[in-house]
Amino acid sequence: MPESDLTTGTDCKNLFRRAYENRYAWDKDFKGYSGSCIYQKGSTTEKGQFVITSDFKPKVKDIKDDKITKLISSQLWEVAIHRVKRSFEDVHGGNTFTSGDVNNIGLEVLVGGQSKGDSYRIKDDIVTMVNRHIHGSLINILTKEIKDTGQGYLSISYKSQYFDPLSKQAKSGKCLYEDKFIPLGIQEQWVLESRSIQKFDLEGIDSENEKFFFRELSLID
Repeated sequence: MPESDLTTGTDCKNLFRRAYENRYAWDKDFKGYSGSCIYQKGSTTEKGQFVITSDFKPKVKDIKDDKITKLISSQLWEVAIHRVKRSFEDVHGGNTFTSGDVNNIGLEVLVGGQSKGDSYRIKDDIVTMVNRHIHGSLINILTKEIKDTGQGYLSISYKSQYFDPLSKQAKSGKCLYEDKFIPLGIQEQWVLESRSIQKFDLEGIDSENEKFFFRELSLID
């Protein structure tokens, strides 16, 4: 059944499950990968090496600035943690899913149960919007563009912003992300090749882009 045909208040667990399971994830036997990493912001450029092992924890070395090391590690971890293949029941088994309204972004999915208060939007088996409560904040993520890998989709253009969960007032400015992924190996394990982050403050004034590049990439046997 298409999302637009659902009546408000209808159970839409199966529709949401379909979108969840349509996300791209690494194979369970994925052992990780390594390569060089480059950070750029304004006149600052730093280059180092990194490795992500089968535990999905990145290790970055050969960069003098500890803050930049942590920035690169954070981006690699954020991407890697979303590539972990976890079953729908493991993640959402304690939740219920009820349909809300429909707009150009997609069908609103209202979450009850363990994650009560969270919500999503889905369209054409893609999660197009996320509202999740994390560490005392409400994070909103809106997907603008995806890459169909043939094994599931990857978000490659999206924006995120933090809000107060009670007042719904913005706690941070928007961040705009532009990602590029490439396939490695015969089985085409898709990994991040570059990421550009444009940050805005609460007044909408932007800062210099942060750019991350990952080169000389190879899988760990």
